[in-house]
Amino acid sequence: MSLSLFVMRRVAWFVPLVLSLSVHEWAHARAAAAFGDPTAEAKGRLTLDPLAHIDPVGTVMLPLLGVPFGWAKPVPVDPSRFSSHTSMRLGMLWVALAGPASNAVMALLSLGVYALTVDASSRLGLGVAAAAGYMVILNALLAVFNLIPVFPLDGSRVVDGLLPDRYAAPWERLKSLGMLPLGVVIIVPQVLGFSPFEPVMELVQSMLGWVARS
Repeated sequence: MSLSLFVMRRVAWFVPLVLSLSVHEWAHARAAAAFGDPTAEAKGRLTLDPLAHIDPVGTVMLPLLGVPFGWAKPVPVDPSRFSSHTSMRLGMLWVALAGPASNAVMALLSLGVYALTVDASSRLGLGVAAAAGYMVILNALLAVFNLIPVFPLDGSRVVDGLLPDRYAAPWERLKSLGMLPLGVVIIVPQVLGFSPFEPVMELVQSMLGWVARS
């Protein structure tokens, strides 16, 4: 593979990733602000500016090296500052859901752009279609991945809000293991030779193919 092609492929993946992660973190910050917590806004995180959300390793280094995932700096949220009519538990649940929900919306919007440009005859139009296709795939994967109920993903905070009190103690013990459960979720399927995200990829690619043929 030539150097120019290598760089083009990395940029084609890197730019959509940065945009998608920025929207994801902005959505967390926006939801927290809507519930009365100004912490993220005070720290300059209630913005779509990627520079406010970039993590040097998760947003820059690993994606540019070809690792097919990434992360941004977590948005700070202080549930004790939620307005009085919002419980901390339910408030955190909705703040957590806002990130994956934003990626789902991005995927649908990108699918619309893809549908409008996939039959373009110009190089620019085809480039836009390719970028939109990347955005559909990436945001669908981000939405699903972040809903996995293991710490520190958004799914674990959704569980915090939904889990009955009688299960709180064992759940907290599981969370005390830190990143270990997430490592197991990521590594074990790879060792066994399958990806838990393969059904998502197949569904999204089938959808893109259907749109292209329509």
